[in-house]
Amino acid sequence: MTIALIANPSAGGRKGSRAIPKVENHLRRHGIEYRIFITQYHAHAMDIARKLTLGKYDGVVSLGGDGTNFHLLNGLMKYHDPATLPPLGIIPVGSGNSFARDLGIYTTADGIRALIMGETRPVDVCSFTQDGQPWYFVNLAGFGFVTDVAQTAHQFKRFGDFSYVIGVFHRMLGLRFHRMQLELDGRRIDGENCFVEFCNSRHTGGKMLMAPEAKIDDGWFDVVVVGPMSRRSLMATFPKIFKGTHGQNPAVRFYRAKTASVKTDLPKTLLPDGELFGSTPTQVAIDPRRVRYFA
Repeated sequence: MTIALIANPSAGGRKGSRAIPKVENHLRRHGIEYRIFITQYHAHAMDIARKLTLGKYDGVVSLGGDGTNFHLLNGLMKYHDPATLPPLGIIPVGSGNSFARDLGIYTTADGIRALIMGETRPVDVCSFTQDGQPWYFVNLAGFGFVTDVAQTAHQFKRFGDFSYVIGVFHRMLGLRFHRMQLELDGRRIDGENCFVEFCNSRHTGGKMLMAPEAKIDDGWFDVVVVGPMSRRSLMATFPKIFKGTHGQNPAVRFYRAKTASVKTDLPKTLLPDGELFGSTPTQVAIDPRRVRYFA
């Protein structure tokens, strides 16, 4: 097996730089040939993926976090024929590593083991529009309070998963709501809103079970719509997300859809796969089992 290894040394508060030599050593020991590409700037993984000669590789693997995988995925989907893509892989060293959990990959050792075993599974790919162009995600994309939290968490990435907890409590102090118009497969859902998440997989922010029933290969994305609630209610509900029981709060509603269209009273920044990128209005769609991941 020969893989293209796209490594982000800045992932996880520079955890990526410490992981690179260890991962290379493991790959050599197990007879996996590789060519390594080191990212030099934000979104460099997309530029690297765009220029890859895919016929040379049996797999394309990101060593990084959800954001690294996001840029890698978009470099492949936007500039190559999706039908010709080799299997993708993740060696998680980011702050959250949310999507990798749905592949059963929790550590770098798990990611390497998945490559050694060589088994893959199909994964749905979701897309959202910006300026008429599609962008792709496999974890989730949201807007509202969740984006505000991510902006704060980014400043505390050195704390790993806990950075998201810091973000929640910081942003709770200035809690604001917005009005939206949301259509899910033609069904209209309007009103004031705290946040919305379009979820292909279950987790966000590491161990938070945002969409406990979501499946990465069922041809649907799960939509979590959270309406206005008091700070006290949000404070009581937040810990439940780690067990996926936040739906006990009547302000939290779950839907399942194949297409979505959303507008907000003011443009809201999007958060696809942990990246602050794009804004409302946007349209969301799903392409069932579009890619395969080592798992």
